[in-house]
Amino acid sequence: MSRPGAGTAGSGRLAGVDAVRGLAVLGMFAVHVGPGPQPDGAGYVIVAADGRAPALFTLLAGFSLVLAQRGLDPAERPAGWSGRYRPLLIRCAVLAVLGLFLASLWPGILVILAFFAVYFLAAEPFTRLSAPVLTAVAGISVVAGPLLSFLLGPVFGHEASGRGLVPEAADLTSWAGLGEVLCELLLTGAYPLATYLPYVLAGMALARLCDIRERTVALRMAVWGTAAAVAGYGSAWLATHVFGARDRLLAAIAVHHPEALTAADPVREVLRGQYGAIPSTSWDWLLLADPYSQTPPETLGNAGVGCALIGLCALAARHRLGARLLRPFTVLGAMALSAYVVHALVLAGPAHGAGSWSAWLAFSAAALTLSWAWQRACADSPLRRGPLEHALRLATRPRGGVRVSASK
Repeated sequence: MSRPGAGTAGSGRLAGVDAVRGLAVLGMFAVHVGPGPQPDGAGYVIVAADGRAPALFTLLAGFSLVLAQRGLDPAERPAGWSGRYRPLLIRCAVLAVLGLFLASLWPGILVILAFFAVYFLAAEPFTRLSAPVLTAVAGISVVAGPLLSFLLGPVFGHEASGRGLVPEAADLTSWAGLGEVLCELLLTGAYPLATYLPYVLAGMALARLCDIRERTVALRMAVWGTAAAVAGYGSAWLATHVFGARDRLLAAIAVHHPEALTAADPVREVLRGQYGAIPSTSWDWLLLADPYSQTPPETLGNAGVGCALIGLCALAARHRLGARLLRPFTVLGAMALSAYVVHALVLAGPAHGAGSWSAWLAFSAAALTLSWAWQRACADSPLRRGPLEHALRLATRPRGGVRVSASK
């Protein structure tokens, strides 16, 4: 008997999780090829996606990591160092190579794949923690990660500017470049480990604590996720608009970023110059929840949105009508890596610089249609997971004869 909400598109996984990943893909398209985020009318769609798409992908990475481990029968778990780490290292190497290659094409987006390679490597030790300990570590990391970024930024020469970059293949041709790549991946890049590992840990903790096949658990995730989002974004709003953080930031901007004072929103102008990463010129930067600001309030709010979406989609997938409505997003989410790579290639070529509602609709319609057609054409084949997903699965498949006996 299949699990509630599971289907072929989800490749045996919970369909609600793949549906959320599919929504994240469309949110990513909105940010990459849609118009600028304007809080007015339809512009709220872009506002809702801005900053949350990469956070949602990262949260789902941690969630799915635990689901994949939970789905393994004890007799199927590989033994020994090679059996345990070879698939991980291959997966991370493939993601890193893809990320460096795509970034080198200059598609006009901040390619996240190389960062994901680091996330998976860093997450491996945490898979051995008990659920209570993992949950505590995830909670601490929400504050500790951004604080570490804030404190160490000036040490590496990034007190007021210079954050938010992504590594490229050309950076690997010198020792100085290698050092910059390492610094970007861990601390100062667009999606550094310091401020994005909390999403991975939060996703892992959620998967450990919550069996979303249970209706009450999924409902609880929706409620508590909403509460966390309100707490994160609400605390930032109070700090900036009620307790004077914005005025203090404007004073800091006058000293460290005077060129931004002429902008309509100097705070947002400074963040835009660093692709969202906060400078280390005032403690009040840590109180924001602007897109990509990588602060405790934004991390809490984004994680809450992800938790709520997983719960809501899991609830919807329990019912026939809901599962049908989610089906296009489930299919797309099951092959999110392929969709990401293809859209980056298109942006590096014929659609370079695209930024309009029509471009977003075209990308979204093409992704939904092509993923559905692919799944239908390959319904009885392992390729139904997506071309890159299947290739990655083959590359990381444990070699025969290395298994742990179920009797041990």
